[in-house]
Formats: sequence, structure tokens, C-alpha cells
Amino acid sequence: MAMVRKGVGEILQDKGFITADQLKQALDVQKSAPGDLGSILMTLGFASERDVVEAKASEMGVPFIDLVKHKPEPSAVNVVPQANAERHKALPVKKDGNRLWVAMENPKNIMAVDDLRMVSKCLVQPMLAVPSDLADAMVKAYGIAPGGGGNDRPSTAIASPANTAGRQSIADLIGEIGKPTDDDDEKAGGDPDTEAAPVIRMANVVLTQAVEAGASDIHIEPDRRNVRVRFRVDGVLQEVMMIPKHIQPALISRYKIMADMNIAERRVPQDGRIPIKVNNKDYDLRVSCLPSMYGEKIVMRILDKGSVMLGLGKLGFRPEVQARMEELVVQPNGMFLVTGPTGSGKTTTLYSVLNKINTPEKNITTVEDPVEYQLSGITQVGINKKAGLNFSNSLRSFLRQDPDIIMVGEMRDLETADIAIEAALTGHLVLSTLHTNDAPSATMRLADMGVEPFLIAATVIGVLAQRLARKICSNCKEPYEAKASDLARFGFQSDNPDEVITLYRGKGCDVCRGSGYKGRLGIYELMVMNQEIAELVVRRATLGDIKAAALANGMKDMRADGLYKIQNGLTTPDEVMRVVFTAGF
Repeated sequence: MAMVRKGVGEILQDKGFITADQLKQALDVQKSAPGDLGSILMTLGFASERDVVEAKASEMGVPFIDLVKHKPEPSAVNVVPQANAERHKALPVKKDGNRLWVAMENPKNIMAVDDLRMVSKCLVQPMLAVPSDLADAMVKAYGIAPGGGGNDRPSTAIASPANTAGRQSIADLIGEIGKPTDDDDEKAGGDPDTEAAPVIRMANVVLTQAVEAGASDIHIEPDRRNVRVRFRVDGVLQEVMMIPKHIQPALISRYKIMADMNIAERRVPQDGRIPIKVNNKDYDLRVSCLPSMYGEKIVMRILDKGSVMLGLGKLGFRPEVQARMEELVVQPNGMFLVTGPTGSGKTTTLYSVLNKINTPEKNITTVEDPVEYQLSGITQVGINKKAGLNFSNSLRSFLRQDPDIIMVGEMRDLETADIAIEAALTGHLVLSTLHTNDAPSATMRLADMGVEPFLIAATVIGVLAQRLARKICSNCKEPYEAKASDLARFGFQSDNPDEVITLYRGKGCDVCRGSGYKGRLGIYELMVMNQEIAELVVRRATLGDIKAAALANGMKDMRADGLYKIQNGLTTPDEVMRVVFTAGF
């Protein structure tokens, strides 16, 4: 009888990297949002990329190689030309007589293996490697530098620090940049492809380091004596370098030129965008320049064009919450709101909802400020205040465009809210965001804006409140024992306060830069409107009464959702405290 080869999930479970419960959760997510099981396990924080790739090697029946520990031998690299290695994403690692061991991203690519055999004149033994480790090793072995490209306007190709153009450290580049001169702005605007000027290389190194660190924002902040550079990684700002003051004018000018700003104007705020390509991947930077006491401050929001199609299954929803959400967003009419503070992931959630419900039978239109990601099959309109295009008059036009679903980036005023409610009443599904602390508060916020309570009760079908918490780094995740009483503030109940329970934390490693956290996931509460809550809204009941009714209707508040994710080893009590709890909670 033929042996049945185990899948990635079973292999990881057999090796003790994941539990049976974690595998079941990942399989449940895969059912609702089909995708690669290994990627789902990494997204949920249950397994590291290295563990998943090693398990895939076992599944495929090929050797696994850790390129962090095993460096390629020059004698092996020399037998395969760079063009062939780059085309097949393959790196020769070892040559043993007539046998060549090759690390590959896809060892099952028979045509690639055959081509490598012909050019090397060796018997090729393919091995599976972690894709990011393979890319880094190829850069070091061959000096491969990614090229440029772009859509709307050409992307600036940013070289990796590992290649020839970017090997210099910030300290080396600072040494090359002398005191400022009258032609600093002209030097800063040189050809980005030549990367001749040290200030251009420095600007590129900052962008590259931010992207590779997984930063969402870059802050270039002039001070009295120097310029501070900070990255926001997983929602927390980290200081990464200090640059001498004399470099400030040329560096700021360089970023303003890249963003198509007026470098001669230093008295008023300016906005722009920079399309770039790092390691063959496209990114879009939203750039804001603000005059300050010590010079212009630059803040760049990094938008990963390839991460927009996340899917609801990858955002960290509990299975029952995701199921109820999916029921709400396929309703023919009504208003579904996502609430939370700035930077809590509201837009990402709405994009994931649109991705879920986007079908050829639906006419979907959005109005956003600005349009952050471009979605195929959806009409997206960006606000243009200078031309008089705002949320309210865009919505009026939308109603004449025969829409089925309308997304409003944010409800900011009564006029916008009234038109959105009118759309919900006349047979449209409306998606939008509000700034409130929790889900029940959304009804109070709409009433404060001037919306009649009976209209709120008639149109709102559900409210999702959310925060973003950092995930425990899967590379350095470790268990520890804690008292049950430590979780009492999250609603955890135990007959014995001294009961010892097992929780998880990250001890800190190179992957997470010593923080113990890598990546983020959502903490949610979903309030579904029912008859009781609607009557309370109409009667202008207190927030406490509305929240009590929502909890009785099955809502799990963010505190309870945080406890669930603590107990499942996804995040820590301190992190949930940081993002969920406020004074008087």
C-alpha cells in the first residue's frame, strides 16, 4: 500500500511547532478564506516562516537548507551564470564532484532544474530555502540589484544595502557629505538611477531600511543640533538614527523632489507621493512636509501595493465574529460602520470587506481621502478639496450612478451622514468609518452629529470597533507561567486566584529587533443591531444601557477578545492593556 505523505499542518504538529487546536483554527480560516495553509499559520502567528518552509520541504520530499547557517561555496556559485540563477531564483550552494546542490524557491520546477544541469554540466540536487534568505544570499553571492518600474509615474528603484550601490553605512555616507553649499538642492535632485550623490544614497538607504524593517511610517524630524529619524514598526515609534544638522537641507530637498513638491517653498505644509520599488516590490509613499521651528519635518506613510488583498481571514477575527460579519456585509441595504482611533486598521478592514463582496454582479463605488489602494472592478473617487469635490457632493453623484454598494472613507459631518443614511434607506449597502472608542458609542456619535435617532435605528445594521495589537514574534516565542489573578482585569474567572496558567511572550531576537513582537492583529468587538438596541437608540438611552443590550445580544467586547488572543498565545497581556484599556475602563 502506498504511503500517504503528510501535509504541512500535520508535519508542523508532529514536530511540536503548533498544537492541534492551532491547526484546527488555521483550517477553519482556510475554509472561509481559501489560501496556502502555511501562509495562514504564519499570519496567525502560530509558526515561523522557517518552520513552515522546512515542513514544506518534508511535504515535497526534498532537502531543506538554512542559508543563514550555510554559506554558498564560491566553487559552486561560479558554475552557474548570474542570469540563470536570477531567472530561476536558484543559488548553487555546494559542488561535490559532479553533483551540484542548489537552493531554490521552487525545487519542483523541472525546467529550471534541467536548465541548471545544462549550464553547470552537473547533476543537480535541488533544495528548498526560505525565500527571503535565498534573496539575501543571492544578493551577496552575485550582487543582484533589483530594477525600477512603476505605473503612474516611474518608481525610484531603491537599491538594497547589500548590493554594491548601497553597501555603505549611514556613517560612511555622512562622512562623504560635506558642509552645505548653495547648490545643495541641485545635487539632491540628481539622477536617482546613478545614485552618484551621497545624499541620494542616504535618502535611499533610509527608505530601504524602513521597508525591510516592516515600518508603516518614516519620520524625518529636525531638532536644534541634528535630525532624528524614526520608524513606526507595528504601531510603535522607534528611533533608528541621528543625522548631523548640516545634512538636513539637502536630505529634506531630496525627499521633496522625489515627492514632486516645491523645494523653494518652506513656509507652508505640502503633500506628495513617492512611488518606489524595493527588492522588486512596489510601494507607494504618502509624503507630508510640515514647517517647524527647526526646519521642515517629513513624514512618509508606506503603503504596500501588494498587501491590499488581505481577506477577512487574515485580520485576526474569531471564527464566530467573522461569520457574523460576513452575514452583515451581504445584506442588500443598510449601513455597516467600522470605528476606532486613527491608525487602528479601519481602512484595511473595509478594503478586505470590499474584496470579499466584489463580484461582477455588484456596482461598487467608493469615495476616499485619499485613495490609498487601487482595487480592480471598483470605481474609486478621491477627494479634491481644491476643486470642490468633497464627501457630500460625491455621494450625491453616486446615487445617480446606479450603485449597489457605497463606501465612504469617513463620516465627518451631518451632511455626509444624512446622504449616507438616505442611500441606506433607498436600497444601498453603505460602508463607512467613525472615530469612536467602542461599537455602542457609534450610535451616540451619529446622534451628536445631528442624525435623528429613528434614522440611526432604521439604517445601522452593525458596528465593528477595533484596535491593532502587536503579535508575539514566532521566532522567539516562549511559554511562561502566570497567576490566574493576572488576567482578572480581562474578565478571566478562576475559582483559585493562585492557579498557575501558561501564557506566551517573545524573549527578543534579531528578527523582531529585540522587542519580542513581530506583526499586528486586530482586537475587535462587533455589535449587531437588533430590535432591543434599535428601541434604546430611538429612546436616546444611555451608552451603558445600549452596551448592556449589545452584550446580551452576543457581543464580545474588546477586553474579552483580547483575553481570547492572550490565551491562544497570539499576544500578551501588556499589549492588550496598551491598546484597549483607557482610564476608567
